[in-house]
Amino acid sequence: MKTASTGRPPVPAAAIERLKALVGPSGWLEGESDTFAYRKSWRYGYVGDTPLVLRPVTTDEVVAIVKLCNAENIAIVPQSGNTGLTFGGNPGTDRSEIVVTTERMSKILDVDLGNDTMTVEAGVVLQTIQEEAAKNNRLFPLSLGAQGSCRIGGNISTNAGGVQVLRYGNTRNLVLGLEVVLPDGRVWNGLRGLRKDNTGYDMKHLFIGGEGTLGIVTKAVIRLFPKPSASETAWLAVDDPETAVSLLGRMRELVGDQLTAFELMRRQIVDFLLVGIPGHEDPMAEKHPWYVLLDVSSQGPAGSLSEPFAEALGTCMEEGLIRDAVIAQNQAQSDRLWRMREDMADAQRAVGGSIGHDISVPVSRIAEFISETDSVMEQRFPGMRHCCFGHVGDGNMHYNPVRPEGWTPDQWLEHYKEINRIVHDRVIKYGGSISAEHGIGRLRLDENYHYKSDVELDMMRAIKQAFDPKGIMNPGKVVRL
Repeated sequence: MKTASTGRPPVPAAAIERLKALVGPSGWLEGESDTFAYRKSWRYGYVGDTPLVLRPVTTDEVVAIVKLCNAENIAIVPQSGNTGLTFGGNPGTDRSEIVVTTERMSKILDVDLGNDTMTVEAGVVLQTIQEEAAKNNRLFPLSLGAQGSCRIGGNISTNAGGVQVLRYGNTRNLVLGLEVVLPDGRVWNGLRGLRKDNTGYDMKHLFIGGEGTLGIVTKAVIRLFPKPSASETAWLAVDDPETAVSLLGRMRELVGDQLTAFELMRRQIVDFLLVGIPGHEDPMAEKHPWYVLLDVSSQGPAGSLSEPFAEALGTCMEEGLIRDAVIAQNQAQSDRLWRMREDMADAQRAVGGSIGHDISVPVSRIAEFISETDSVMEQRFPGMRHCCFGHVGDGNMHYNPVRPEGWTPDQWLEHYKEINRIVHDRVIKYGGSISAEHGIGRLRLDENYHYKSDVELDMMRAIKQAFDPKGIMNPGKVVRL
């Protein structure tokens, strides 16, 4: 995607000066070099354009910005950590939008251990939240590869997932309350740490996953959990995705809710990792076609899961569900195994020319989806390299075919739309979604319109029209007016 026009005129110079005055000298950036990091997407090299990046510190400053933009009909691109994968936080290319980043709104406002909640500003880095929870002997379970740079406002706006969704749910399950600046500049104060509130529509869910199209999240009340005191990790060899799904069901029977994470990885992505990312070693002497990385955890004494975990794996091995197993003997070994999983996105980038898909299907249909999609892709593109990994415990797979040897990345990307259609047609056939945790943004907008029903699109447009009739909030993302 080289161009992305909103159809709006460039932001007037006079309005730019008025916006600068709202945030003071340290609250804005302009010029190509200073704004580059806010214009560039992490994926596919997309670079938008904007005349101004605003960096407010308070909700009042966000309100002032939004009110002025609403009065002048200036489009706003809300941005958090800018680690998104669908251009949802990046401006278009016609200089008609300003970027408003919450990166300086980075305070932890309250930790309520009696209610197991934390109240934070939208710009707090996810890892900072995890660390603050740990200091208080609590867990904030949202965990993903970009956690050292992504920010909670963006996690909320994209309904981020990660490796522990199996046990704790995605971001939607972890948010109790929000403060949001609406497109007309009013503030909705929904900062309530309640588990139950049956007084009407639960408005926060419109903003969780709304990708900034309905308002700017400025604060949140998030859930905390008891910090696990016992955990075990294993790297397992399995024959195929069907066996992995059977193993998932069997482990649930044997260890119940102690099963925290369950990741499936194809051998090819492990090979990419070992070649492309220094510092990794193959956990097993023998190569296998597929692997599972899983965690179990509990509040028991340290080491208390070791014996029952080994017994559960032994049972599964006797039943033919596991070909080989490596159980981490300490935290350092567990961390090394999980670093392999976390570095897989970088591994495919090192190879070059992968076309990413963040899809979900019912867990019971994962094997069928992979098998059929593999077959069609191989017939259409002989020599293509498979790259498939993800959170099989919740049906979310990253199906990212890589160019055949000898093809350039640009040659492969010429088939981007065709490959999307091959993959996404089969996702829909098996009752799935074309976006499980990365969002729609601008990248998947046309695909979303291709597969959504007219009824769904009408409902989405009605919501957008009700909140943002001028269409100033993150235009060209998720839904068109």
